[in-house]
Amino acid sequence: MLLTRQHPASTRLINAILLIVALLGSGCSTEAEPPPIASQSRDLLDDDNDGVINARDKCAATPHQAIVDNDGCPTFVKRNEANDLHILFANDSTVIPDKFLSEISRMAAFLSQYPEARIELKGYASPVGGHDYNLDLSKRRAEVVRRHLINLGVAPKRIITVGFGDNEPVAAATPEQTNTLSRRVTARVRGSQGQVLEEWTVFSLKAD
Repeated sequence: MLLTRQHPASTRLINAILLIVALLGSGCSTEAEPPPIASQSRDLLDDDNDGVINARDKCAATPHQAIVDNDGCPTFVKRNEANDLHILFANDSTVIPDKFLSEISRMAAFLSQYPEARIELKGYASPVGGHDYNLDLSKRRAEVVRRHLINLGVAPKRIITVGFGDNEPVAAATPEQTNTLSRRVTARVRGSQGQVLEEWTVFSLKAD
């Protein structure tokens, strides 16, 4: 058999090619490690559903429908007009009808929930009769609501009463409706910084 002798330079070139191929093959077979999966922290949850995560929420039990600041604390409670109270007194009366007492109880519960809030009761009378008498009647209407709130646990110092007599009558379609709707007590609840927390109105009931 006739043997062909390889040139040393060719041998070195072949060995270099084989080494490169071996290195590339070993590199392709190495798989990259998957990135670590971050665990979900409970502090990223929002237990009271106010839009602020637990980690930043300084008020953990925000009331429903409250508008919150960046710390998750309510700035005021948003009320719907459908939730306004309309309690009507009889003509020349300061007696609150029984069917509306539960509404005042709800207001007392609200004041209990917000102990920094204050309430101002504004009494009015219909434009019937003497001005001085109506002024006194409006004050007595505000006072009877005040006493009822006190009986329900609201501190007297948190309640202010003001009488306006027959000033600012409610505009209505007929004089009779104006008189009925003007026999009222209105109230506005304010927080410690003056923001409106909830508004409600106590009206008077037309005599049967």
